[in-house]
Amino acid sequence: MSSRPPLRRLIELPGVADLEFRAVMKREFAEPEARAEFPELDEVSRALFGLTADEAEAVARPAGWDGIETQAPAKQVFAFEDAGWDVTDDKRRPLRILGHFNQQLWLALRGVAGELPFAADAEEGWVAKLEADAKRFIKR
Repeated sequence: MSSRPPLRRLIELPGVADLEFRAVMKREFAEPEARAEFPELDEVSRALFGLTADEAEAVARPAGWDGIETQAPAKQVFAFEDAGWDVTDDKRRPLRILGHFNQQLWLALRGVAGELPFAADAEEGWVAKLEADAKRFIKR
């Protein structure tokens, strides 16, 4: 039995599924130039990671940076999985909008810039508190 926590899914973050749907309906939405025409891409990026794709491009990479963000999306899928993230759709294809978020996610994962979106840990959060309260109640 693996003790590895489940992968976090990029598509489950607020706003990402809607943007992915738009990219499915309109292929141009997934292109890098789309950020100039569709400000909602930057809005979602800033809300999730604290920086936009253009800001992420401008961040100086530390010495030894491997340039993973420039690799083909299919190659990044496996690297993201190793880092605990699922960046695919329900058919296991890389998200069409991955190019709008991959740099920010890599920078945040590696602690270089930006931030990772909040993730509640059910075991350490309110579920664990409820379990502890229930045990105290039963002992009374």
